This record gives sequence, structure tokens and C-alpha cells, in this order.
Amino acid sequence: MSNTSQQYDKVIAVCRDLFTKKTHDYGTAWRVLRLPSLTDQIFIKAQRIRSLQENDVRKVDEDEVSEFIGIINYCAMALIQMKKGIATQPDMPAEEAIRLYNEKIAETKALMENKNHDYGEAWRDMRVNSLTDLIIQKLLRVKQIEDNKGKTLVSEGIDANYQDMINYAVFALILMEENKN
Repeated sequence: MSNTSQQYDKVIAVCRDLFTKKTHDYGTAWRVLRLPSLTDQIFIKAQRIRSLQENDVRKVDEDEVSEFIGIINYCAMALIQMKKGIATQPDMPAEEAIRLYNEKIAETKALMENKNHDYGEAWRDMRVNSLTDLIIQKLLRVKQIEDNKGKTLVSEGIDANYQDMINYAVFALILMEENKN
């Protein structure tokens, strides 16, 4: 699993770099987004990935990689919003946003390591398309929980679903990199 840990960190380094650069360019304007808005942004990215996987013709010159990175970063933003609450104005210095990003990603990686131990890295035998479908399924679950005002009877909360989506997206990026080689 040490290889998985290193691969995970490599993917996250790319995501964090983009998050940091966009925070420099745009500040923390995302702080005004409510959770359903973030969920919808993630949903758009997941649907685009699925469309790219199913269609031969592409009219925009972007691939799944950038969309999976977007899913990771938007999920991290959602986890930060859950912790800090929604702001009416960008209210967070870049340094704090990056610190919170690192904190949420560290928690998510720890979850991945625990699940990887229990599941024996079963994701390595999965297809990227299946990981995409699992992300979409998680998104539909989150949307339902949001529609239910956050109330669940027996299900895990929204935060666990965002964490799973981050981990599935990281797994997809690892598999895509391995399949290139």
C-alpha cells in the first residue's frame, strides 16, 4: 500500500497546485457557494467525464484528467464549507484555504488507507468507467440527502460521500496514469 500512498500524494500534489493557483487568481470566491451548488458543479464534471467516456467526438479540447481534478478540488471545497459554513463574501485568506484543503485531504487519505486495508485495494481491478459511475451514484445520494435537508435514517452523511468521491477520483487518475505506461 506504500505505492498507493505515494501515488495518492502525487495526484493530490497536482490538485493542490491547481487549487493554490486558482486561489491566487480568484481568491476564495467559492466561499459563497452553498453545498447544493458545489454538488451540482461536481455533478457537471462527472457527467462530462461519462460523456467523454461514451462519445468518440469531442468538441472541447479537455480530457477526463482535468475533470477528475475538478471533482477532487470541488469536493475539498465542499468539505471546507461543511466545516466553516457558507460565507456571504470571500472571507478566507488563501493561506487558511490551503491549510483547510490540506486538512480535509489528509482526513480523506486516512479514510482511504483504512478502507484499502479492509478491501485489499479492490479498486485496482476496477475500470475507470466504473469509478465514474460510482462518483455519479454518490452524487445522486448527496442530492437526495440535500433534498431531505440533511436528514438520513441509516445512511452515512454528506461528508463521507464527498470523501468517497475524492478517493474514487484519485483512484481513477492513478489507474489512468498506470494504463498510459
